[in-house]
Amino acid sequence: MSLIPATILTGFLGSGKTTLLKRVLGEAHGQKIAVIENEFGEENIDNDILVSDTKEQIVQMSNGCICCTIREDLRSALQLLAAKKRKGLLDFDRVVIETTGLADPGPVAQTFFMDDEIAESYLLDSILTLVDAKHADQQLDDRQEARRQVGFADQIFISKTDLVGKDGVDALMHRLKHMNPRAPQQAVHFGEVPIQDVFDLRGFNLNAKLDIDPDFLKEEDDHAHGHDHDHDHEHGEHCDHPHHHAHDDDVKSFVFRSERPFDPMKLEDFLGAIVNIYGPRMLRYKGVLHMKGTERKVIFQGVHQLMGSDLGPQWAQGEPRTSKMVFIGIDLPKDIFLQGLEQCLV
Repeated sequence: MSLIPATILTGFLGSGKTTLLKRVLGEAHGQKIAVIENEFGEENIDNDILVSDTKEQIVQMSNGCICCTIREDLRSALQLLAAKKRKGLLDFDRVVIETTGLADPGPVAQTFFMDDEIAESYLLDSILTLVDAKHADQQLDDRQEARRQVGFADQIFISKTDLVGKDGVDALMHRLKHMNPRAPQQAVHFGEVPIQDVFDLRGFNLNAKLDIDPDFLKEEDDHAHGHDHDHDHEHGEHCDHPHHHAHDDDVKSFVFRSERPFDPMKLEDFLGAIVNIYGPRMLRYKGVLHMKGTERKVIFQGVHQLMGSDLGPQWAQGEPRTSKMVFIGIDLPKDIFLQGLEQCLV
């Protein structure tokens, strides 16, 4: 049986996760979706789209989707669903896990890597984060959980943009981009998201391309060389916009790049050491590496203390062999990382 793709849906309280989920479930895409609500009585999916209640809290919906509200751990819910699917008792194509508004998606994601039984049945596809434009600044200022959810995301959906002006939305997108340059951002109205922007994003696929906005890298390089002209704000008035530079969020990202190859042993030792020390604060990290001793790209990524690597395709003829790594985390010591990586080069 092929692996069941799983999507983690996270986001601020009131950002419209349930609305988005109902839309996705209600859309006639012919997919049968099992939803695990990792909620504690917040705003559950309305009963009117559920068909019957059972002791096991697995409920069939009118369009053939399944909903499972869990009070115990996620592992057992996932195992139960997979077992029922294997026995032909339940029919579903994929799983969506909706977390509570203040949950840290890290441990949920780690379940898919750490647990052999889960890893045999499921493939983690991506983490989607919903941000409520109206309350985002306040929530990002006040709650580290909200900032962590942004740092973890493979895709960010911004809801309620109609309630704030264009300047406000631009400033918010700019802020989110600094926290997480990997995740594309998209404004959504009342959960209306095309299904292809929600599923099969392959955010955890090691061979997926490294989605970093090239303008973001350009901007970083400019700052490094001391030209601080903000060429990414087309509107002159934005340059003194207090929003753009006022937030010094603890969730930040930085990029390491080098033309020189890595020494595999040194790199492994160094990554092992930093993950040991900073793992809890490392949200997502990814890279495509030029390694001594192989003609193929080495692709690696991690969540917290867990990292994995894989041999990717060969470097193409004439392709510059550049290592590129992006780290997203909470107050990570950029200098220690960058200098340490520099010392792992051949």
